[in-house]
Amino acid sequence: MNDLAYLNKYLFKYKYHLILGTLFIIIANYFSIIPAVLVRYSFDLLKGNYELFKLFNGFDLQTDAYALFAKSIWILGILILISALLRGIFMFFMRQTIIVMSRIIKYDLKNEVFEHYQSLPLSFYRKNNTGDLMNRISEDVSKVRMYFGPAIMYGITLLTLFLMVIPFMFSINFKLTIYSLIPLPILSLSIYLVNNIIHKRSEKIQESLSNLSTFVQEAFSGIRVIKAFDREEDINLQFEKESTDYKNKSLKLTFVQAVFFPLIMSLIGLSVILTIYIGGVEVFNGSISTGVIAEFIIYVNLLTWPVAALGWITSIIQQAAASQKRINEFLETNTDIISIENLEKNLEGTIEFKNVDFIYPDSGIHALKNISFKVNQGESVAIIGNTGAGKSTLANLICRMYDISSGSLKIDGQSIQRYNLSYLRSQIGFVPQDVFLFSDSIRNNIAFGNPDMNEEKIIQAAKNADLLNNIADLPNGFDTRVGERGITLSGGQKQR
Repeated sequence: MNDLAYLNKYLFKYKYHLILGTLFIIIANYFSIIPAVLVRYSFDLLKGNYELFKLFNGFDLQTDAYALFAKSIWILGILILISALLRGIFMFFMRQTIIVMSRIIKYDLKNEVFEHYQSLPLSFYRKNNTGDLMNRISEDVSKVRMYFGPAIMYGITLLTLFLMVIPFMFSINFKLTIYSLIPLPILSLSIYLVNNIIHKRSEKIQESLSNLSTFVQEAFSGIRVIKAFDREEDINLQFEKESTDYKNKSLKLTFVQAVFFPLIMSLIGLSVILTIYIGGVEVFNGSISTGVIAEFIIYVNLLTWPVAALGWITSIIQQAAASQKRINEFLETNTDIISIENLEKNLEGTIEFKNVDFIYPDSGIHALKNISFKVNQGESVAIIGNTGAGKSTLANLICRMYDISSGSLKIDGQSIQRYNLSYLRSQIGFVPQDVFLFSDSIRNNIAFGNPDMNEEKIIQAAKNADLLNNIADLPNGFDTRVGERGITLSGGQKQR
């Protein structure tokens, strides 16, 4: 629960949604109680008027008694319909405040997590795989959303309904109330235990689905290689294996769910049976009227879902706490790539390495040892070396993807740590070793590093890369979408 305390800022931010939602829940609960009282009056009225109707048998007053009785039933029926309608309206408002609040918080939390991801250094991404990052910003945030939505909404509903209904039931008949409520705690405990089993099996299914999705994604991404080496049959067998594992785990969950719902219905039925039996005994004893039995059956059905939801709510809160703990692990990870002075200065281009050592923080690899050289403004320098010699590392250090371990790195005579990070990178042209294109148009991919790039500069860039003729042959020219990772282009076209 301590992990969920991080989210209190969102509850405070959207406190008016929560306050209004609570108010609408109380009003909706009030209109859900009224029909039960009206049903009791209807039953009692029916019994009393029927005896009166028989008493006036053979007299003209019998017709008047029947008309009065019918009119009263119609009035009570209309009042029950109005109460049900008003309850529905306020339940709509309840969901439009609390559930909408949960959706807005989900949006805010996703943006917060993604923005934090963007601020973290490359070392963070080397330590954590993409699937885990995606899972925390999607699945984990969705589980936290369930805490803000259904868990809070049904929790408040249960609390307010208990405070309103149970004292009223005790005031009518203590003994009948006790017997009516006996199965409900058992129901809540049963649902909690079964929900834990469902949760564990659901996690295994999610893990299996994640493996299956990863396998399919890799297969589709590498479809050219698979076809080139004629490995379709092997891939099909591997897919069948992963798919069978997912199917078996899903069937196990289905079995638990098949037991789950009959269990709920049995306990609800037991509560109704006890209400009718004990109520009948009390009627014979003269303690209550038959209308009270009908009223209590409505109360039992009214309390059943909130009580049943108690186990579900507990499970939701546990899942949300576990998910928020995972989210907090990343949110509490701070970048060590920070600017000392936020210096914003146009770069001239002089770069100086002096006795630079660099050790990768995640792997401990000593990539650079005592490197010193200077590149003056306007000079071109080619750095060559064996694989793993540290060429790409030098480029990453100049872009300040990492900080040097020791020594000094200066640009235009200033320590690179003094520059504003965004301002520094915006003035550096960088062609990465890995070819990566976004699933967007050719125009937007060319202009990716410069949002203010006009059409003339985009065409000139394509001409410089010897791409203009290739783009002209495409059906939509510069507006042609290149597909995921540039799948629609050839290897040479992607590199250019």
